[in-house]
Amino acid sequence: MIDYVILKVIWWLFIGVLLVGFAIMDGQDMGVGSLLPFLGKNDNERRIMINSVAPHWDGNQVWLLTGGGAMFAAWPIMYATAFSGFYWAMLIVLFALILRPVAFDYRSKINDPKWRAVWDWALFVGSAVPPIIFGVAFGNLLQGVPFTIDETLRPIYTGSFFGLLNPFGLLCGVISLLMIVFHGANYLTLRSVGELQARAKMTASLLGWVVAILFVAAGAWVWFDIDGYVATAGLDPAGPANPLAKTVELQAGAWFTNYVTVPVLWAVPVLAVLGAVLGAIFTRANRPGLGVIASSVSMLGIILTPLIGMFPFVLPSTDNINASLTMFDCTSSQLTLQVMFFVTLAILPIVLLYTAWAYKVFAGKLNEEWVEKNTHSLY
Repeated sequence: MIDYVILKVIWWLFIGVLLVGFAIMDGQDMGVGSLLPFLGKNDNERRIMINSVAPHWDGNQVWLLTGGGAMFAAWPIMYATAFSGFYWAMLIVLFALILRPVAFDYRSKINDPKWRAVWDWALFVGSAVPPIIFGVAFGNLLQGVPFTIDETLRPIYTGSFFGLLNPFGLLCGVISLLMIVFHGANYLTLRSVGELQARAKMTASLLGWVVAILFVAAGAWVWFDIDGYVATAGLDPAGPANPLAKTVELQAGAWFTNYVTVPVLWAVPVLAVLGAVLGAIFTRANRPGLGVIASSVSMLGIILTPLIGMFPFVLPSTDNINASLTMFDCTSSQLTLQVMFFVTLAILPIVLLYTAWAYKVFAGKLNEEWVEKNTHSLY
């Protein structure tokens, strides 16, 4: 049987990979959807935008479902606490995600400008709202979440939905939205031609720099104004799932301790900034393929930076800091983690191969003439 501590670390890495995979794969779909009412100046251009992501959006959304399922199976206490605390936020995400398939399918049913405009905005809402909510959630994780755990290990959330909408949380929500719009603009530049491509190119060239600047600003905010959490005693990496067995303290700059201890980890936030800047530069230089790769690297850095900084914490508490959840004391049993590990090893390569094949089959530029010739077989 694989060592319990190693399994806990593996699943922390797996969940990070799933979050990054969702951001990169579904991020391009949501980015294009968020740009739909603004970059598409006529119905043909909007149809080009929709059909650039149409073959992939539903498959890419599986990354989100898998990530949620992995959290439920690997970190059940964290899952119960987070989904109870963020209930209304998750419900808004659910409603927004429901709008996406409905908008994709209903838009093309009636050739009426008003009808299609309604579903264009529905697709915008379904694409823009989830990344905002996810970014706000990340911002609140860094500040701590108002919950406690009683003696029966039952999590009790004491906050409110509007309490999540604090200035730092909203900044993280803006960064999350802009990074996927930047990624979507790069992808649209790769798949389109003509005036639509020019508008997408201009958008990507600007947003890369904005994402880099806001990400650095958020890091400075954390450094100067947000205290981090440190487990000072009682945290046993191989111990049972009992968050109350440890002692935790708040310390200024603690979210940067891992970076100071292991300096090579600074490469991760550097990738976030460098990827955003290079993504803008590559796309402006008519190298959109490299631009998509660079924006993907940037999102990888943006998502992993707080996860590495918080390690081993996954859900800090503001009500009772000793009840803060870490990846060592909120996990499932050793057998559960091991079975899931081998199942993931078997299935993940299949998912990756299928995704690569699908993108290869549907690669190429889309133009208005092609859309008009395939009116009955496209969105």
